[in-house]
Amino acid sequence: MTFQTIPEMVLSSGERFGGGEAGVDGAIRWSLHEAVDRIRCAAGSFAEIGIGKGDRVAIWAPNSAEWIVAVFGLLTAGATLVPINTRYRHDEAADILVRSGAKAVLVQPGFLGLEFDAPSGVQVIDITGDFLSGGDPFEAVVAGSDIADIMYTSGTTGRPKGVMMNHRQVLRLFSEWCDLADLRKGDRYLIVNPFFHMFGYKAGLIASFLRGATIYPMAVLDVDRVLDLIETEQITMLPGPPTLYQSLLSANDSSHDLSSLRAAVTGSADIPVDLIRRIKHELPFETIMTGYGLTEAGTATASRPGDTFEQIATTVGKPCDGIEISIAVDAEVLIRGYNVMQGYLDDPEATAEAIDPDGWLHTGDLGELVDGRLRIIGRKKDMFIVGGFNAYPAEIEGYLLEHPAVDQVAVIGVPDQRLGQVGKAFVVAREVISADELISWSRKRMAGFKAPRSIEFLDRLPTNATGKVTKSELH
Repeated sequence: MTFQTIPEMVLSSGERFGGGEAGVDGAIRWSLHEAVDRIRCAAGSFAEIGIGKGDRVAIWAPNSAEWIVAVFGLLTAGATLVPINTRYRHDEAADILVRSGAKAVLVQPGFLGLEFDAPSGVQVIDITGDFLSGGDPFEAVVAGSDIADIMYTSGTTGRPKGVMMNHRQVLRLFSEWCDLADLRKGDRYLIVNPFFHMFGYKAGLIASFLRGATIYPMAVLDVDRVLDLIETEQITMLPGPPTLYQSLLSANDSSHDLSSLRAAVTGSADIPVDLIRRIKHELPFETIMTGYGLTEAGTATASRPGDTFEQIATTVGKPCDGIEISIAVDAEVLIRGYNVMQGYLDDPEATAEAIDPDGWLHTGDLGELVDGRLRIIGRKKDMFIVGGFNAYPAEIEGYLLEHPAVDQVAVIGVPDQRLGQVGKAFVVAREVISADELISWSRKRMAGFKAPRSIEFLDRLPTNATGKVTKSELH
């Protein structure tokens, strides 16, 4: 069945899948029928405060059952979602609220000790209060070409920009994601990826309603809680960043029954082949998918059943249906297809810079095609120049991860009087090794200009809420 809008898809889930569970969150256990009724009432609550077609509503709150009702309620009312990173401070969130023109923001007071208020004219709604359940059932007329969400970029290349996607794009993209990730009716899907991120919202909430899977929201990643939920709720689907699986492998012991786990989904430019092998051999997953995506284009590539450990770890798979991948002269990854964003909100200049006249989206990522599969080798912005030679951190990190003593690593360029810049590696070690030993080993494994000149050992790498290493914190 092909749906034109997200509300149409979500509101039909009860009829499509019968009495299955939509979400489980602590004491909350909602059937699909109950969740749909709550979503219609939430839509009525939004309509009653004047939220209508094309209005923007922000959610600045952690993963929860209420988030599910809020987002699909506001979409059913005809509004557009503006998700905000829960790790943002007040000024960062206020900037997005103002620039997006949001009429309201839903918050969970007290989460992470943050003070949730908003600029003048933006109504603040407690997502845990009575608002979502107080309205009369309502459903606006929504079109597939209407903007469904405005997701702000991470800001790695300047101030965050609002990426506009319409309903039809999102549904097509993540219907295919469900097939490639092996998400099935009745799956119990533990969502540790934040709902403010594409991985948590689109590959999580939307995917679950597309397939009739039960959603288990996790507000803050807690590995002990993950292990308990896997056992007690018989979790089958567990996507996440590589760091999640590394934590599971480290914590895994006979005291927890993890046998229900079936499908894993991850993605990164620097997954060790050994990690993929260990996930398959030491954890009960039957399928492991890796992929490549970005806010401006959704999931553009994915691995396929039958791919080898090395292909899953060292590439991000083949282009998804209807999507083209090309590599520019400077090695930048270009994407073209129905999945490319409708543009950046109120920023035609940035949109024109990102999407060329031939429709190619310039991703800022560097890559190469290997037997039709995409391999990411770094970001243009991450690249540093050592004595005139281009050095790509992701490539160097890939080499360093081959050393048995290296568990995790991040490489940056630092100033050097003679060469301009040189590499510095931040290493989380799994066994004792000296910096000199690792540098000497590196020089035998890679060109001299690539080998790091200094190494700093850390207990852990700094990461953001989506599990990506925040290199801005490394110096």
